[in-house]
Amino acid sequence: MRTKLAKWSVLLLLLLGLPLLGVALAGHPLDRYLEFPPITRYVEHAPLSRLMFVGLTVFVLGTTGPFLLKILTSPLPAVTGSLARHPFPWWGWLGVGITVVAWVLAWNRFAWLGELQRHTFTPLWIGYILVVNALAFGRSGRCLLLDRPRFVLALFPLSAAFWWFFEYLNRFVQNWYYEGISDIGPLEYFLYATPPFATVLPAVLSTTEWLATFSRLDAPLRNLWPIRIPLTRVAGWAVLLVSGAGLMGIGLWPDYLFPLLWISPLLVITALQAIRGEETVFARLRHGDWRPVWVPALAALLCGFFWELWNFGSLAHWEYAVPYVHEFQLFEMPLLGYAGYLPFGLECVVIAAFLLPSQARNSRENQRG
Repeated sequence: MRTKLAKWSVLLLLLLGLPLLGVALAGHPLDRYLEFPPITRYVEHAPLSRLMFVGLTVFVLGTTGPFLLKILTSPLPAVTGSLARHPFPWWGWLGVGITVVAWVLAWNRFAWLGELQRHTFTPLWIGYILVVNALAFGRSGRCLLLDRPRFVLALFPLSAAFWWFFEYLNRFVQNWYYEGISDIGPLEYFLYATPPFATVLPAVLSTTEWLATFSRLDAPLRNLWPIRIPLTRVAGWAVLLVSGAGLMGIGLWPDYLFPLLWISPLLVITALQAIRGEETVFARLRHGDWRPVWVPALAALLCGFFWELWNFGSLAHWEYAVPYVHEFQLFEMPLLGYAGYLPFGLECVVIAAFLLPSQARNSRENQRG
């Protein structure tokens, strides 16, 4: 228990304290970073840069393209026997109904719905979680919701705290802001925002379990290019120092350091695990097994598509202000912004394993099959 408390304390101190310390040492007023609800409209972002846009596009395609090509073109092993299928469960159809009804309510402005109009995002994702678990059950006879219900329940409060961290860090870079909430107070904002935040981790991890049932994401990634990442204690300390320095500067140079908003938890947690000699999410890469990296990354990308889709027509919604690459929007998100969902998927898996290690271990063992 003491070890777990120490891990939580160090993680919170680094991720929450360092950005605030950086702006405080620079003499910036702290009130704009602590206001609630946040205004997040203080930073004047750099305009579109064609050079940065092309450079980032080349980087994203260069790092993801070979893997996606391998996934799509690799021959699959011959299937012996027939794949056991299971009926789509009744609660999956309930999820479909909840999603359809919530979508209709979210994208229409029914006068009789009143203030409930702002609360349609949560049932959308409750329906999604039911549906994706039902799809996993239909393919394999297993799903996160039935096999590890205590783990799923624990994910909801953890998810709420997890996304509130991103909301906090966004105060320093201000890459997104909310419309349709200007007339609500702090308590109402907290009660309004927390339920949808609580669905993030259950959605991503449930989608990860479903995608893991597809042979197209199994055989091509199981024995791919081995790579040994030297995550020794020395390397862990180096990553921790560099990421810590970046977090201290994120409020001072938001246009340059805003990617840290999406990758800092992954860097910090991986560094802490390396320092303690623990297994990281990258450990199986030395055997050429890329499934622990790519399956959750693609799961978050799929969830990201639905987040942006359902956000697009909602009354209370977010919009983006991304420096240098704000071009070619798909819904409200600039196209290159979707690349941020890839490391985010890893963070979802890593944060669950870091803070709920005994319950997350079963998920990792199931994927080793």
